[in-house]
Amino acid sequence: MATAAQWISGARLRTLPLAVAPVLIGTGAAIGSVGGFTSFIIGDYTRNGHDHSLPQIFLRAVLAFMVSLCLQIGSNYANDYSDGVRGTDDVRVGPVRLTATGLAEPSTVKRAAFLFFGLAGIVGIVLVLISQAWWFLIVGAAAVAAAWFYTGGKKPYGYMGLGEVFVFVFFGLVATLGTMWMQVGGLSLAGWAGAVAIGSLASAVLMVNNLRDIPTDIAADKITLAVRLGDNRSRIAYASLVLMPFALLALAILDGHPAVALAILALVPALNPLKTVLRGTTGPGLIPPIKSTGLTALAFAALMGLGLSL
Repeated sequence: MATAAQWISGARLRTLPLAVAPVLIGTGAAIGSVGGFTSFIIGDYTRNGHDHSLPQIFLRAVLAFMVSLCLQIGSNYANDYSDGVRGTDDVRVGPVRLTATGLAEPSTVKRAAFLFFGLAGIVGIVLVLISQAWWFLIVGAAAVAAAWFYTGGKKPYGYMGLGEVFVFVFFGLVATLGTMWMQVGGLSLAGWAGAVAIGSLASAVLMVNNLRDIPTDIAADKITLAVRLGDNRSRIAYASLVLMPFALLALAILDGHPAVALAILALVPALNPLKTVLRGTTGPGLIPPIKSTGLTALAFAALMGLGLSL
């Protein structure tokens, strides 16, 4: 039977910054769209006839974070279950796999996944009730389906090289723009720039993870984008995904948020994983860049979110 520590490891903590990052940018973009922190200081935070007070935005940010976190953990357990029952994880480098190693019954891991999906759904409904954005129930259902069918179902899209596409859409565009919309009922160019940027970094995390797993994925007939691209082009793709967000800061600056230049500082934690990947490191040597890229995404999001809100 799996211990608490093994369940925590199975939740793949290194991926959790990707749940926080889009909420930080979406919240920063929301605050920036109603005049930034200055508007709260002078008491002017009404836009389009709606009151967007700081406590109200903070509450919705917390709820959005809880939804994103539960979806991420649920997705990780769902991936553990589906890859485990398929035999894809029989030979794998990285964190403990609960299903493949027999530490937990497959049905138990599956229940854990749907427990977190359920929690995400409950909190999401509360957020929808507060915001009155009823159409977002459909988006939430699509997010759960995307999390499950990444490696679940008869034809998982993660086995067809589409993993990065869905990560970009749901952990970039949907999570970031959804957070902003729930808070202020609108979007901005800066918000779109942030959504694309964090989606790119989230895709980079998956790309380096799949780069590490190319040999075992080929053996298991799991055709990821890294398998399709091959080793060298996957490394170039990874570097492009990591660097693209910094170029996108220009759009937010043009939208009237010069302080987002602070996010350039996130290049510092990005340098080591970039060097490691581009010099041809393989196998377990690619585990640290996965964590470092996630932390780069978190640093970028925190700094860009702060810049947007000033």
